[in-house]
Amino acid sequence: MSKSPRLMPQRALISVSDKTGLLDLGRALAEAGVEIISTGRSAQTLRDAGIDARDVSEVTGFPESLDGRVKTLHPRIHGGILADLRKDSHVKALEDLDITAIGLVVVNLYPFVETVASGAGAEAVIEQIDIGGPAMVRAAAKNHASVAIVVDPGAYPDLIESLRAGGTTLEQRQILARNALWHTARYDAAVAGWMSGGDFASIHGQKLGDLRYGENSHQSAAVFANTVGQPGLASARIIQGKEMSYNNYVDADAALRAAYDHQEPTVAIIKHQNPCGIASAPSLLGAHQLANECDPVSAFGGVIAANRPIDADTARSIVEVFTEVVVAPGFSADALEVFAGKANIRVVELPEGFAPEPQEIRQISGGFLRQDADRHFARASKWTLVAGVQPDQPTMESLEFAWRAVRAVKSNAILLARGTASVGIGMGQVNRVDSCHLAVSRAAQRATGSVAASDAFFPFADGATVLIDAGISAIVQPGGSVRDDEVIRAASEAGVAMFFTGERHFFH
Repeated sequence: MSKSPRLMPQRALISVSDKTGLLDLGRALAEAGVEIISTGRSAQTLRDAGIDARDVSEVTGFPESLDGRVKTLHPRIHGGILADLRKDSHVKALEDLDITAIGLVVVNLYPFVETVASGAGAEAVIEQIDIGGPAMVRAAAKNHASVAIVVDPGAYPDLIESLRAGGTTLEQRQILARNALWHTARYDAAVAGWMSGGDFASIHGQKLGDLRYGENSHQSAAVFANTVGQPGLASARIIQGKEMSYNNYVDADAALRAAYDHQEPTVAIIKHQNPCGIASAPSLLGAHQLANECDPVSAFGGVIAANRPIDADTARSIVEVFTEVVVAPGFSADALEVFAGKANIRVVELPEGFAPEPQEIRQISGGFLRQDADRHFARASKWTLVAGVQPDQPTMESLEFAWRAVRAVKSNAILLARGTASVGIGMGQVNRVDSCHLAVSRAAQRATGSVAASDAFFPFADGATVLIDAGISAIVQPGGSVRDDEVIRAASEAGVAMFFTGERHFFH
């Protein structure tokens, strides 16, 4: 199918708060013989660079007023944008009214979101609620048959290329209009969210692509990236390997949550959103080896995340075990060479600036839930020793590690640790005593002398007794059960140190 004829604008309107690429665009428009009209600092920036730009006020015959609140809201502007040049009646109306058609609108809106994020006061934020900008964007998008609307400096290079080729095509203008309307929708949602004090909330995402299927082959699925907020796994770079699946993304995200809970070099190995092993060590190589030793059977076919760039030694350790996905903030060139020998491993590099999300959203029927991410860990100095004697420093360090690591385990969660590595994990059981049995079973002989963390209190002494009988040396848990006295008594009689943290780490 042939493309539509190109349309070259006679006049372009430029009003941008983000001046990125502005001069390159201005020069291209001047070279193409397009008249530029502009506002305020945009016009001055162009003229300072020797690019001719008429002030909008010269076109409207009305000065910018009310501290710049009124400048483009005028029939000579909106008539020029909204005239459908396919209609003879519109063309004649422009002639009768002495209005020149505006075939290109380049607008990006006041930095409202950035102003809110800066902590500015209400009056300063209100001044960043753009009025004329969205009006021009929506007008141009509606009339994309005759007008190209550009809201993103990232689109300038393609626009410049089109100008040099004779103008924009209808297909190009349709895409620009779609993007522009999405831009104003996000902007309006941000304003409404701020004005409501958080009573209104929106989720905005841009589709990156379809996935082969969802959790199961009969489910369709796609991946979207947030269009507001910091970059994350959705926009990570897949360096090699097969296409990421729905389950790969879910497990990789769980692995990142687990790895990024720790400050030291840490590796988490995940299966079905649960850890097969988590370990911190002075090196990533050591962390991976320790994490894999926790449950090597389950680690087979797992998803690995690291909170440091992966080096060649760590890569060699990883490829010894069948692994579905490896995700990290970076990879050395030598590490990539190692992974290249295992072409099916998906190697995923996080975008620059990645950090764990501060809030979490979960869909429910008819709506969604939103909560602050669970990123708070009570320090050991704030814990209360309720049984046994104060352990030595290495034991305390192991308890602190276990308390951080157990957060990544699905409830009911029990994690046994030696040093800063898990050795047994009980997860996802509908009662805590079963999780205790599972953790002890997975640890086998390594349970003796290890420490234990429980994500929530022991409702009865039976779970703690399972751990104590297995040779656990110390336990950390939130406390708060009506039967705390029974649990404390069991630990005291066994000479096992027990700490209450006063906080829990449910993960459903």
